[in-house]
Amino acid sequence: MIRVVLADDQALLRSAFRVLVDSEADMEVVGEAADGDEALALVREHGADVVLMDIRMPGTDGLAATRALSADPELADVHVVILTTFEVDEYVVGALRAGASGFLGKGAEPGELLSAIRTAAQGEALLSPVATKGLIARFLAQGDGGAGEPPGSGAESSRLAALTAREREVLTRVAAGLSNDEIADRLDVSPLTIKTHVNRTMAKLGARDRAQLVVAAYESGLVRPYGSEPGA
Repeated sequence: MIRVVLADDQALLRSAFRVLVDSEADMEVVGEAADGDEALALVREHGADVVLMDIRMPGTDGLAATRALSADPELADVHVVILTTFEVDEYVVGALRAGASGFLGKGAEPGELLSAIRTAAQGEALLSPVATKGLIARFLAQGDGGAGEPPGSGAESSRLAALTAREREVLTRVAAGLSNDEIADRLDVSPLTIKTHVNRTMAKLGARDRAQLVVAAYESGLVRPYGSEPGA
């Protein structure tokens, strides 16, 4: 059973999500929160698997709550799906950096929401190729809003030093939004082999899931915006 916490300051929206989630045999809502602090308390109390987290909430917002959740080793198996009205939003990128598994527009179809919960619960990233190129590339390629070092420089590039050539190749394709099966088909190996490479890459980079692998690929300069190759 997938245990879900709903975090949104709109009670009506939470109620609608609860009805939808509780209608499924393999998941249940174990708590509703109107702000980030309440969401964290519920996650700790009920041992949630997935948090549907709104970014803009009063008090402790979704971004701060996601950071706090990701920083707690006892909550390492909890996955955050960011709920947003505007999918191209730098706050979403901040949440991905903080450890969120991906994002979902509030206007998504019911089936998309349920699929997102199941995907996140399995530790997969909710990042389509379109989202990767349109959102991740746009903001991560610019660094922290123009502050700090640009992607591909110094410490960012050194993050990849521990990876083998094959692991870098797989990471490039993960960042393009490809599934393990799709990567296996392109590299002519088994999906199990790709899964092993992905898991090793996550361990070496300290990534919680595939979403953080995408962030690492862009921040390190391994992948550049809009399909251009590193060094181009």
